[in-house]
Amino acid sequence: MKDAIESLPVEQPVDQDSFANRKLIRPTLNRAEHIHNGHSHNHMPAERKDRDRDRDRDRDRDRSAAPAKKTAPTEQTNAENFYYQKQMQTKTPMVVVLRDGEEVRGYIEWYDKNCIKLNRNNAANLMIYKPAIKYMFKEGESGKR
Repeated sequence: MKDAIESLPVEQPVDQDSFANRKLIRPTLNRAEHIHNGHSHNHMPAERKDRDRDRDRDRDRDRSAAPAKKTAPTEQTNAENFYYQKQMQTKTPMVVVLRDGEEVRGYIEWYDKNCIKLNRNNAANLMIYKPAIKYMFKEGESGKR
């Protein structure tokens, strides 16, 4: 006959979720009720207690109404986007001067974060990376700098 082995109860691990939902409750105490260095502040005149209590209430109200931390300014001001949109809509003839001094003429068909597409009449269309652009101007304006 086989030896019977008694089954032992398995210990249940402590449920971590039960700890996560607990709330810390702190009683609200008036400034006059605080005890500092073992001495009570109850010897203050009533007028001073009221003033201190009002000051603390105002400070707490100001702290709770304070705006959240300011966020960093945006990477773009959208001025560049506005300029490109305007030139695209009117199909303004542009001169794009590249970093090596070469000038390319055409109108901006589209753009994105990294490049622009320049349509040219009697030549191949170009996609130009923005870091390669020194500056650009409208074809009728003087672009010499």
